Amino acid sequence: MTNFAVEKSADEKEFSWRTISSHEHIVHIYEDEESLLDVLEQFIVGGLSKGESVVVVATAEHLAEMNERLNAYNVDAAHLRRHYICLEAEEALSRFLIDGFPDARLFNEFVDGILDKAEQGGRRVRVFGEMVAVLWKAGNSRATIKLEQLWNNFCHTGAFPLLCAYPKGGFNSRSASIKEICAAHSKVISSLDWLAY
Repeated sequence: MTNFAVEKSADEKEFSWRTISSHEHIVHIYEDEESLLDVLEQFIVGGLSKGESVVVVATAEHLAEMNERLNAYNVDAAHLRRHYICLEAEEALSRFLIDGFPDARLFNEFVDGILDKAEQGGRRVRVFGEMVAVLWKAGNSRATIKLEQLWNNFCHTGAFPLLCAYPKGGFNSRSASIKEICAAHSKVISSLDWLAY
């Protein structure tokens, strides 16, 4: 995918997470942790309120923060267990990385297993993945871009929207990799002025 739209938003809250379409692969380049958690909360609640299953693959810290936020909604615990699937990002990566690089067959098996569980009862699914940010933070840009491409293949063949997220501090306007990362997505949500190239 080489064309993408940049959604300019100072507070990064204007995008409608209730109306995202299937096959959408969105990246959120966030200002700070609070911004990420606000968007992720909207993404999760937007899906659950529409009767969708929501898969979240995130760091342990972000999963704990989201659990606290979701408790404020008084969502039935049994409903959450069935339709809100949480996986810790580093543990998930260990299932399909070989020598620090994503193996396509293992990745496909990993995602197929998650989707089989999430789609039970014919539910629509939406996915948030932070594994790419974990790889990026570790300085493994080749593996990051490969993982984005593998996710992109799933978005084209599957019927689910995918949201990825990276901290703004990991990029600058001279980074070639940021252009590759943006090009792997159908939409970029960021307040970075230099992304609108």
